[in-house]
Amino acid sequence: MTAFGLAVAAQVGLILISFVYAAMSIPPGVPWLAGMAESLAFGIVTLTFPAVGAVVLIRRPSNLAGRLLCVMALGWALANAATSFANYALITRNGAVAGGDWALWLSGDSWTIVLSQGLLILLMLVFPTGILVSPRWRPIARSVAGWTLITALTTAVAAGPLDDFLGLGIANPAAAPAPIGTLFAAIAGPLRAVGLVWFAAAAVSLVLRFRRSHGIERQQIKWIALASVLTVVGLSATIVLFNSAGPDGSGANEWLLPLTIVGTLSPVLLPIAIGIAVLRYRLYDIDRIISRTVSYALLTAVLVSVYGVSVLVLGPLLRPLVGSSDLVVAASTLAIAALFSPARRRIQNLVDRRFNRARYDANRTVEEFRNHLRGDVQLGTLQSDLAGLVGSTLQPSSISVWLRRNDKPG
Repeated sequence: MTAFGLAVAAQVGLILISFVYAAMSIPPGVPWLAGMAESLAFGIVTLTFPAVGAVVLIRRPSNLAGRLLCVMALGWALANAATSFANYALITRNGAVAGGDWALWLSGDSWTIVLSQGLLILLMLVFPTGILVSPRWRPIARSVAGWTLITALTTAVAAGPLDDFLGLGIANPAAAPAPIGTLFAAIAGPLRAVGLVWFAAAAVSLVLRFRRSHGIERQQIKWIALASVLTVVGLSATIVLFNSAGPDGSGANEWLLPLTIVGTLSPVLLPIAIGIAVLRYRLYDIDRIISRTVSYALLTAVLVSVYGVSVLVLGPLLRPLVGSSDLVVAASTLAIAALFSPARRRIQNLVDRRFNRARYDANRTVEEFRNHLRGDVQLGTLQSDLAGLVGSTLQPSSISVWLRRNDKPG
């Protein structure tokens, strides 16, 4: 088994370990699914990266993206397993199980997370071709690699309390002796913040690739761009929903858990998009997906705004006349239902003009050709018009029109 196969197997084993300790740490009276939801979601997200990486490595062995996908989630898997064990050892068992402090050392905002962040930045730098956008970016790639190793080492041996997800404030068991450990503690935070600069540089690299690219490579970058936007939206919504429940979860509603799980699962879009882009599977569907995503997002915003104005503004104004707000809510709901289809068509048409211009132009061309056929046309004219229609909409490498000749005597 190759090193990358061992990395994939290690991640699977670490996720299974995290599931076991997460199940053993469920408080009494809490449903199993509710207690395991976060661990299951994080496990699915983590395993998606090596799973897609293994497929890419088999199908495109020369592309560096496959190798990076196979190993980049190893730090996340290790941190997740360590967090589950630390929760079990230090909270569920009240410190009766040894090794909880060392598990915290592997979890949280620690050196394991930094390693995965560095690999993710390198993946962004070489996506989708597996090489840098130009030789001028080699110093950036080397700087990212150096930053990853230095920041991971500095964070691992910094003195002071561990920055863990459990918030226990346990001292770092691997801290270097003073004054080295104290110095590392002072520079660990700023070093981790530099990661934002490297993420920005990787984003600039993708933008430059997009501007210089055409055809297949441009479609590949569109896939990762859409997945990145949806991931940011999903994670941001998850943070907002989680904070709305309050520190003790007392403000949580029955719909909060499923929405939070959906937002937590949103990062799976990144490896899936990378796999589609590198393997070039249904690559050109991205324009249709983008147009549908944007149109339905705009449609949702418009309908929610109309509903909010109807209920919040018109409701108090009409309450003296109708005597109850239920009639206003019912009327607003019916109005939204009536507006859905025409609003969707208009918004989709506007979005296609901007984000899916080829489809918009193709539909308009076909409609014009259909109207043209209603009149009397010569066979030669029809042949040239049909060839022009196919060429402008499908853009094939060659076009030929075959006409069946009727030789039977009239």
